[in-house]
Amino acid sequence: MSPTQQLKIPASYIRGGTSKGVFFSLTDLPDAAKAPGPYRDALLLRVIGSPDPYGKQTDGMGGATSSTSKTVIVSKSAEPDHDVDYLFGQVSIDQAFVDWSGNCGNLSAAVGGFAITQGLIKPEKVPEDGIAVIRIFQANIGKTIIAHVPIENGQVVELGDFELDGVTFAAAEVQLDFMDPADDGEGAMFPTGALIDALDVPGIGIFPATMINAGIPTIFLNAIDLGFTGCELQDAINNNEALLEKFETIRAHGAIKMGLISAPSEAAARQHTPKIAIVAPATTYTASSGKVIEAAEIDLVVRALSMGKLHHAMMGTAAVAIGSAAAIPGTLVNLAAGGGERASVRFGHPSGTLRVGAEAIATNGEWTIRKAGMSRSARTLMEGWVRVPAPNLT
Repeated sequence: MSPTQQLKIPASYIRGGTSKGVFFSLTDLPDAAKAPGPYRDALLLRVIGSPDPYGKQTDGMGGATSSTSKTVIVSKSAEPDHDVDYLFGQVSIDQAFVDWSGNCGNLSAAVGGFAITQGLIKPEKVPEDGIAVIRIFQANIGKTIIAHVPIENGQVVELGDFELDGVTFAAAEVQLDFMDPADDGEGAMFPTGALIDALDVPGIGIFPATMINAGIPTIFLNAIDLGFTGCELQDAINNNEALLEKFETIRAHGAIKMGLISAPSEAAARQHTPKIAIVAPATTYTASSGKVIEAAEIDLVVRALSMGKLHHAMMGTAAVAIGSAAAIPGTLVNLAAGGGERASVRFGHPSGTLRVGAEAIATNGEWTIRKAGMSRSARTLMEGWVRVPAPNLT
C-alpha cells in the first residue's frame, strides 16, 4: 500500500461504564494484526494517537486520560462454555507500548452488546425480548465474565434510566458477574500470604497494606497514613508531580512485594497493573459534580490511581478488588468499612458512589471469592471505520 493511503478498519467507539474505547472484531483487523505482536501494538497505538509527548492524543481516537486510551478486540470464543473472547489493551499516552497485563472492568459492560451487534453470538442466545446472558472469556487474565444484556425486538437496548456516577447521562443497566475473580492457586488472592502486610518503601516509609489479586492486582493503603482524608478529588493529586511520583514509587515496591515485577525500573512498562488505592472510613464530602455524598450513604471512601493519575471515578476491576477485600474480615478495606462479614459494600469515589457485591468463602483458612457483581451501562457512540496509517516497523 502506498504510504499516502490509510488503512480503513471496521470499528466501533463505545462507552462502557466510566471508560470508552475503540472496539474491533478480530476478523476485521489486518492479517498482520490478528495475532499478538509488534504490528498489532503499533497499529493500536496509532489508532489511539500514541505516543504523544504533548499528552493530548489529538491525532487519534484517545481522550488523553487512562479512561479513554483503550482498545478492545472481540472474537468468537475458542473456550468451552463461552460465547466470546475479550482482549483488552491499555494504551500508554506518552510512551510507545500497549499494556496487556489486565482487564478493564468498565469496558466489560460493552463487550456483550458489541458481540451481539457484530453477529458473534449464536441467534438462539439472543431473545426477542428480555435479557441475553453472554459468557465472556476475559483473555488477558483467563477469567469468566457474565454480562446480562437487555434486549428489545431482538436488538441490544442501550438507552434507559439507570444512572451511573461518573457518567452524565442515564442509560440501560447491564449487570456484570465477575466469576472467581481472584488469582488461581493456594494463597494467590493474597500474594504475600497476609491480609495486611508491612510495605517497606525505601526513602518514603513503611505502610500497612492489603495487597490483593481479585479483579485486578491492587495495593490498598490507609489514606491517613499518607496524609490524606480519602475524600480528595483529581486536582488535589493530579496537579502535584512530586506526589504522583511518590505514589508511583509505592506502587512499584508493592508490585515487587506481590511478585509482579523484580525491580522498580520494571514498573514503567507495567502501568496498568497493579493499581494503588487509598481507603478511609465513611466521610461526608462533595463529589466532582457538586453533589454532596453523605457519610450515612456509604460504607467507606476509596480513591484509586490508574496509569499514574487519580481516576475520576472508579475502575471496574478495582471495584471488584474493593468488593472482594471488603468481604474478607481483617483487610484494610474491610476495616475501613467497619469490619465484620459483608456481602456488599457501597463506597464513595470522586464522582459519587458505587455498590459492589462479592461472595467470599473461607475453606481451611483460605479465602476465595466465588463471584463479584456490579451494574454498569454501555452506549455505542459511533460505528463505521477507523482510518489509520499502516505501521512501519522498519
